[in-house]
Amino acid sequence: MNGGKKQLVLNKGSEKFIFRYEDGCEGELLDCLVEHANDGRTDFDWFDAAVLSFKLTQSLIGEADRLLYNELPDTIQPFLNESE
Repeated sequence: MNGGKKQLVLNKGSEKFIFRYEDGCEGELLDCLVEHANDGRTDFDWFDAAVLSFKLTQSLIGEADRLLYNELPDTIQPFLNESE
């Protein structure tokens, strides 16, 4: 992973929800999304939490793919490129 701080952003009408987190703290971020979805003081709801958790999952899958691809021996990588 690239290390450092990351963020997830959700624009909802005139509101903008920004959640900043560090690599390795994705579980804490998910807990935070649940807390905000349960908090009736904002318009952030369970659908919004689901959207951001999906974005987080897609980001993690992309990072895992990049790590896996970069760690493959050079003899295997050309075969992967041919199938794309």
